[in-house]
Amino acid sequence: MSIKSKQAVAHPNIALAKYWGKQSFGHNLPAVPSLSVTLAGMQTSTRVTFDTGLDKDELSLNGAPSGEVELGRVTNLLDRVRARAGFQDRARVESSNDFPTASGLASSASAFAALAVAACAAAELDASAEELSDLARKTSVSAARSLLGGFAELRAGREGDETLAAQQVAAPTHWDIAIVVAVTREGPKDVGSSDGMKHTMVTSPYSAAWVAAAPKMFELVRAGVLARDLTKLGPAVEQSALAMHAGAIAADPGIVYWTGATVEAILAVRKNRALGLEGYLTIDAGPHVKVLTRGSDAEAVAAAMEKVPGVLRTIIARPGLGARVVS
Repeated sequence: MSIKSKQAVAHPNIALAKYWGKQSFGHNLPAVPSLSVTLAGMQTSTRVTFDTGLDKDELSLNGAPSGEVELGRVTNLLDRVRARAGFQDRARVESSNDFPTASGLASSASAFAALAVAACAAAELDASAEELSDLARKTSVSAARSLLGGFAELRAGREGDETLAAQQVAAPTHWDIAIVVAVTREGPKDVGSSDGMKHTMVTSPYSAAWVAAAPKMFELVRAGVLARDLTKLGPAVEQSALAMHAGAIAADPGIVYWTGATVEAILAVRKNRALGLEGYLTIDAGPHVKVLTRGSDAEAVAAAMEKVPGVLRTIIARPGLGARVVS
């Protein structure tokens, strides 16, 4: 019996310019450009073991067997690795997060980034960062950005694209900023990101407006990051997040990822900013509010958000490294 095993870690990324929607010509290509920051402070750890003694792929998430949908997505990525490596060995995949899973904190991004790195390493493939990013993107678009550290961008897909990988905009050390995550719910969200995105793009009257407006918001976000200008960057970050959610809320039927605590947190961010504590909100497909602020203000922002009714706890995260093999 032959066994090959490697473990990798990756971090979730928070999109400052949101990705929401896929191109109609398939191939898992995003409809709009996005820009994110990969976050230290939250981590996915994934071990992939190719074992000739297995007759099918196996997946455990946080110590429990996964469902068929999750296993299917994992097998999809592993099949690409096996095809390139020239073998058919099945794999045992053990993955765990040290932050809430499937709740709007980009756990799928870090999970598939870690899976791509661990699987290629276990298969003894010499894959570049660009190849790994494209591999992860083919299963989870946001995972393409978690392959890279610091600030990363992913352009919109174009018809005829055979590959599409994220590119680093700036290293983790580029700027001392922080993302303060106000956790408003510990369990998984009711509507997954992939299903919610597809439903929104098909049924929302705002979908075309979102696709048309997103590139401009992306450019404003990119310029703000490169200039290290929080006051310039913040409003574009808020607009991108709220425009994304407006489209989802307007779908038929509407998808509302927010809770009462989400709304309270939004109002708190704006109130604190008016009082001189500068921070800007962003929200992914989930109920948690993330506050973009200066690194020096992170503790004060976290303390303020912990006072918001319905906020369970906060996580302070800063720009971190890309996905990598650890053993």
